[in-house]
Amino acid sequence: MAGGLTPTPTRTRFAPSPTGPLHLGHAFAALTAAQLADPGQFLIRIEDIDRARCRPEWEAAIFDDLRWLGLHWPQPVMRQSDRLPAYAAALDRLAAMGLTYPCRCRRADIAGALSAPQEGAAPLLGPDGPVYPGTCRGRVMRDAGPDDAIRLDVRRAFAALGDDGIAFHDQRILPGQAHRLAAADFIDGIGDVVLARRGMGTSYHLSVVVDDAAQGISLVTRGKDLFDSTHIHVLLQRLLGLPTPAYHHHRLIRDDAGKRLAKRDDARAIASYRAAGLTPQDVRQLIGL
Repeated sequence: MAGGLTPTPTRTRFAPSPTGPLHLGHAFAALTAAQLADPGQFLIRIEDIDRARCRPEWEAAIFDDLRWLGLHWPQPVMRQSDRLPAYAAALDRLAAMGLTYPCRCRRADIAGALSAPQEGAAPLLGPDGPVYPGTCRGRVMRDAGPDDAIRLDVRRAFAALGDDGIAFHDQRILPGQAHRLAAADFIDGIGDVVLARRGMGTSYHLSVVVDDAAQGISLVTRGKDLFDSTHIHVLLQRLLGLPTPAYHHHRLIRDDAGKRLAKRDDARAIASYRAAGLTPQDVRQLIGL
């Protein structure tokens, strides 16, 4: 290395939610993350903020399946349910910057607000569904109630950054080139995302950003279906003064009809293949590794 510098080992993570069985898509994601970390460090993080749906038996099954696949990771694993104070601190910081507001809208309210035709155009869809129309944007945090969600005011966020967009690098999609999204396109195509959902105190977007920084993740590996969400995460990293890792948005494992696998598709659960007598190498071949 020039100047005698030693490269920093890559650190990746696989972050499943214990809400059902792991399937072939999870196997591909976990094995890809472990492969890209080698000879660095591969971590496991349990994303269990949705306490109503998470079950300890599913968490135990996750560990069993991953060990069967031949994966190893440091102990103890990080659990999001243990990190609510860290998410609250991040949310308070954004609120102190004047970038958040409470939102009482339910899905039906949002759908109704978007149902009025806008010059014949259909509502725009962002990473979390229909782009929020800003109904509650005028509310202030001191009026927040226990049944409110908390949203990020992205217009104010970009104004606070003094920038006209955000950018990140992906190792798989156009490697060597920065993926840039202009502020106007973010505002129109993604909108004011939820940072804290009702009854949770956080959201996927906020917790994953805080946790990746806490674990020192240098390469985030995830399915390409989350590519648009990465723009949200990079914006939050900049607002919170956190490092932006490199990204690798890998292909998705699909069924015979071309549909992305879901946890309800038990026929392709890793446990089903184990019970049928397949080996870890057989599973690797099924997913093209």
